[in-house]
Amino acid sequence: MSRRYFGTDGIRGCVGEAPITPDFCLRLGYAAGKTLIADERMRPGEHPAVIIGKDTRISGYMLESTLEAGFSAAGVDVYLAGPLPTPAIAYLTRALRLQAGVVISASHNPFQDNGIKFFSARGTKLPDAVEHEIEGRLDEPMGCEPSAGLGKAQRIDDARGRYVEFCKSSFPNELDLRGLKIALDCANGAAYMVAPKVFHELGAELVLVGAEPNGLNINDGVGATAPQSVRKAVLDSGADLGIALDGDGDRIVMVDADGEIYDGDKLLYVIAKASRLAGRADGIVGTLMSNLGLEHAILRLGLQFTRAKVGDRYVLELMHEKGWTLGGENSGHIICLDKHTTGDGIIAGLQVLAALRQHNVTLKEMCGDLVFYPQKLVNVPIKAGFDWLSSASIQAAVDAANIELEGSGRVLLRPSGTEPLLRVMVEGEGEDRVTRIASTLAEAVRSAAAATT
Repeated sequence: MSRRYFGTDGIRGCVGEAPITPDFCLRLGYAAGKTLIADERMRPGEHPAVIIGKDTRISGYMLESTLEAGFSAAGVDVYLAGPLPTPAIAYLTRALRLQAGVVISASHNPFQDNGIKFFSARGTKLPDAVEHEIEGRLDEPMGCEPSAGLGKAQRIDDARGRYVEFCKSSFPNELDLRGLKIALDCANGAAYMVAPKVFHELGAELVLVGAEPNGLNINDGVGATAPQSVRKAVLDSGADLGIALDGDGDRIVMVDADGEIYDGDKLLYVIAKASRLAGRADGIVGTLMSNLGLEHAILRLGLQFTRAKVGDRYVLELMHEKGWTLGGENSGHIICLDKHTTGDGIIAGLQVLAALRQHNVTLKEMCGDLVFYPQKLVNVPIKAGFDWLSSASIQAAVDAANIELEGSGRVLLRPSGTEPLLRVMVEGEGEDRVTRIASTLAEAVRSAAAATT
């Protein structure tokens, strides 16, 4: 059964355009609330309860109030947490023993976008079946409980403090960050109040970037999707390293003292290496886009490595299937299941810093045996519905590319989930060779696509 509204990470779009409108969010809150009531076995007089958090977008105020009204009309109590990272809401849902968590955020997107995503009572993404159930109820007329049965709403005054302490608890008790100067970029987003507290209370000296949100500047030239900002802060201030989070705080990118940028693949390797040295890790989950160099380096550590589809949802599913505790994406989503139920930029950063402290090394030294292969990505426009998998000419071009790579690289063709594009990725030894093979393969896709019009 296909989804109409939910994607791989909730519902997302431009504010004011369907489905991110006040009336839709009102109905969504009601539909989600009725689904919770149907799924929960509450004693007479009891109400299910949810927590709602958000990032710093100006539209968050509007969407928060309409979701709250929808839940209340359905007879669900609401706890309002205000601006907090997505993983904070996952944690608080579990800690407060609530039935669901709701996050109002469009992650790394610009401020004019927004989205809604849900967490289960266990602090994990909602199962597909529950999302389908919510979508089904959106087609039903919206009602309202009698006044005596309406849900109540209240603010959680200590939500930020609870999450700060939770993050700090993931860092070894015997270690601290004293003597370390960190440039911290909060992307003018959800982590702007909690991330500085976490790192400061562990002893770090901070140079803050992107910590002055105004409702319109989230991800605007700052954060994990614009790491040049924290890089500049590191070089200008003489910081030991830099940490950049994204708008909702679940991604991380780091920078060393020389200004070199470390993406999710490199940071995942640092954590994996430290875990292996401590005898904790069995295997690592990456994605189809993880660099081949990461895979080879993980295998040299004596760990297993497997790839999930792109998206932290799929990484998490495969981690559960394998029974492994560590996985991530090159975009900076890193999941440490021994610390949290979902990806968390702050907690991932603390695990990297713990590894550096424990082994008294720099990021560059920790990644000294990690060699990335050149990677070339070409986006080829295609018509909607183009069956590229059945194209003999494209398959012949892929086969020819694999023969030329001679086992020292890989080819990946992946359709975009949001645009009419086929992403052609080639990875291997020799940048010039990789670029040439990618260009040849992309031209084969263009020709095959043109032949069908």
